[in-house]
Amino acid sequence: MKYKKHFFISLLSSTFLISDLLYAEEELNLTENKVWTVSPLEFSTVPTAQKDTALTKCEVWDVQPFVFSKVSNIDDDTNLTACNKEWIILPFAFSTDSAGLAGGVGVIKQGLFQPQTTFVAAAFAGFSQDITTNGEDDDARLTGGFISFSDYKIPYTERLFFSFTGFKSYFPKEHYHFNGSHDSDKDDVFVSAGDSNFFHTTFRYVLPLGAGLDNPGGACSLLDGFAIGRHACGSGTPLLSGSTSIGLKTFYQSNSFENWQDFSIWENKDLTSAPKWETNGLRFFLTHDNTDFDLNPSRGYHFELQYSKDFDWGDSTQSWDFLEFKYNHYISLDSFSFTKQNVLALSLWTGYSFSWDNDNEIAPGLNLHRPPIWEGARLGGYSRMRGYDKDRFSDKAVSYATVEYRAILKYNPLKDNDLVPVKVDWFQLVGFVEAGRVHDQYNFDLLSDMKYDVGVSLRAMVEEIPMRLEVATGDEGTNVWLMVNQPFDF
Repeated sequence: MKYKKHFFISLLSSTFLISDLLYAEEELNLTENKVWTVSPLEFSTVPTAQKDTALTKCEVWDVQPFVFSKVSNIDDDTNLTACNKEWIILPFAFSTDSAGLAGGVGVIKQGLFQPQTTFVAAAFAGFSQDITTNGEDDDARLTGGFISFSDYKIPYTERLFFSFTGFKSYFPKEHYHFNGSHDSDKDDVFVSAGDSNFFHTTFRYVLPLGAGLDNPGGACSLLDGFAIGRHACGSGTPLLSGSTSIGLKTFYQSNSFENWQDFSIWENKDLTSAPKWETNGLRFFLTHDNTDFDLNPSRGYHFELQYSKDFDWGDSTQSWDFLEFKYNHYISLDSFSFTKQNVLALSLWTGYSFSWDNDNEIAPGLNLHRPPIWEGARLGGYSRMRGYDKDRFSDKAVSYATVEYRAILKYNPLKDNDLVPVKVDWFQLVGFVEAGRVHDQYNFDLLSDMKYDVGVSLRAMVEEIPMRLEVATGDEGTNVWLMVNQPFDF
């Protein structure tokens, strides 16, 4: 069996996962005469720390219920230090088919301008690779940069948050499955060097309903990688419990194709430079989270409805749209003698492009008003149908389902290990099966002759960030993925 390996240690994706790490404990010995003022609404479930615990180098914060988002860390018998949110510099490395072996350096700053924000920036480069461009041998290497600023509460509001993400890169061997239909050939792939750039913004408004009424930032406390004081979370009536958000996203992406001369899409076109596929537009979304812990739920449910639309503004290649719905459900199971937590996790995702016109083409092999390959109804990659290449399948409609059995082990050889420079709270073993299909119509054919894959995963909670190493196999081969976050979160 041929193995295709895709390793991606993603500092870049961590911006969506790293929350504001708030350190606060009761009965602390505070030094440097700096004080926490904490709203009782937000931290009513925080356990009392042991006496004589020292908290050093901390800034003064007046913590209001709407300010902090996501995670606060509470550890017994721990000397909490350096929580003034200094700039963190991190090297990283990754390897993919498109980029080759590469590495870079990133910076993270939590609490920039506001306590709950996260700023991430990175620059990266790869080793030179031999490529073929328009019939001529050449060499190229990955270069690029990334910037993100998330969860900025817009001034004079209590529940409106703003985020942005930008990415500029040059890939030496990007892979595109322009014909990604259900029966397409896996070897029918277009490989080209070229630029890949995008810029996204998000405006998210947390409705004053359920948990969002008093805690729009979604703050919770962690102990050894588990959310605490969340016994009442993860169940209840939608909109009356849990957190509900509505919002607007803007998107822009441009990909260029330097190896274009012999590709049918651009045949007989008078081009003087590499063609591009450009898209821009808006997304409208409704999200409801009724789980006990968003980064690693053990019970409850989560759903999201989103509509994306390219209005053919500016240099957009063509207009398109896509409506999608995702539902995740988590069932807590009895644990074994060697496990701390056992969960059955299920996810369903479906979508449809109303605009996609299968009867007309904008160019040979490129349907009119279809989304780009990286948008819309697509399967394959690190989040859905992991046994197949990234964006391997794409069409007008899609259906997808997966089941995962997740077990967090009691055994953790890296916990409190002085030789390990990062905190590892737990390891999680996962087995999963996936099924999915794309189709040119939205009908019951989406549930027949589906693609399947199976896999196993080793996951860990590293510095309050879930990391996962996965092996998945399908009828086209086996893929290995190293990624951040649980796969249902994408």
